[in-house]
Amino acid sequence: MAKRTLGQLDVSGKRVLVRVDFNVPIDQGIEGISLYDQRLRATLPTINYLVEQGSKVVLCSHLGRPKGEVVEELRLAPVGDRLAFLLERPVKSLPEITGPMVSDAIAAMAPGDVVLLENLRFNPGEEQNDEAFACELSDSVDCFVNDAFAVCHRAHASTAGITKFLPSAMGLLVQREVTEMGKALENPDKPLAALMGGAKVSDKILLLDNLLEDLDHLFIGGGMCVTFLNALGFLTGDSRIEEDRLEFARQIMERAKKSNTEVHLPDYVVIANEFKPDPSDIDVMHVGDVPDGWYIMDIAPSAAQEFSETLRKCKTIIWNGPMGVFEMPKFSKGTRTVAEAIAKLEDVTSVVGGGSTAEAIEELGLMDKMTHVSTGGGASLEFLEGKELPGIAALPEG
Repeated sequence: MAKRTLGQLDVSGKRVLVRVDFNVPIDQGIEGISLYDQRLRATLPTINYLVEQGSKVVLCSHLGRPKGEVVEELRLAPVGDRLAFLLERPVKSLPEITGPMVSDAIAAMAPGDVVLLENLRFNPGEEQNDEAFACELSDSVDCFVNDAFAVCHRAHASTAGITKFLPSAMGLLVQREVTEMGKALENPDKPLAALMGGAKVSDKILLLDNLLEDLDHLFIGGGMCVTFLNALGFLTGDSRIEEDRLEFARQIMERAKKSNTEVHLPDYVVIANEFKPDPSDIDVMHVGDVPDGWYIMDIAPSAAQEFSETLRKCKTIIWNGPMGVFEMPKFSKGTRTVAEAIAKLEDVTSVVGGGSTAEAIEELGLMDKMTHVSTGGGASLEFLEGKELPGIAALPEG
């Protein structure tokens, strides 16, 4: 059953608590926040909608992992400043989460005002889904909107517990995440492709299990391809192999044959004699010739082109995980080539999982070229695995 949406919740003139995900790289300072502000921009439609309705908008978010204690470096005020710039309206950052000072500030709000509460995880009750803390959060507001898809896989006080105390709904961002990824899972245009990368096979086991029989094409790059190549009998140098996943890799390839899913692995890879950003030697090698002491760092340019050519024949593409060690510029070319190829496709639904894949797309400036780039890393992965997300499950039906 569909969950209640923002348009179905009476917010006109109301004090609305909005759970957002402003967990941005604050350790890089103001410049870091401005460079990686996708999560802030993604919430603007919901905030602007509420402002237009004359709501008093009370935002809450976590930042980092303060473990239930106040950590000065993880205060949200700098994020509030960036949000004010993006909204083109003032955002008042409060130094507390709950209590008399917060109640007084909310009571003084005028329609259209926006305030940002302090880091939710300064209170240990947040991650414990403590009912008393959830009740405190609800005290000074009239209703609740969850617009933080990236934490919907967490049963925390501000995602699940709060819904027991307030009329609740999903925000426009969460609604779009559920709609776009749900469409790619439940009713995709064919051919359907999954592009899998990232460091480990173990991170993608349930995703592969959930998708495989529906796929026309499965592309495997990144660190994942090392284990798959090894499972096929290729030597992979000193690259990290997940020994306990070799049999799973073989089973996936066997299942793919039975379901007529074409599996694409790179024929050539970029290798380095040291696993670091500037190794003393880099080469391109056939997957059967990788020598001892070398590391597979990226798919080769020829493999990236082959992947891109086949992806052009697909109508729906689900992408989760870079094709190489993208954070090291010398090994980002495979990801870049594939991303640029997908960005140029017309009449194709491209759904990009969150986390490192979304960061790569943002860094490449291709956000607006994809159908949907998820704001959630773990949340998008669990959604695509077919799991129920606690933050969404807790919302009432529409």
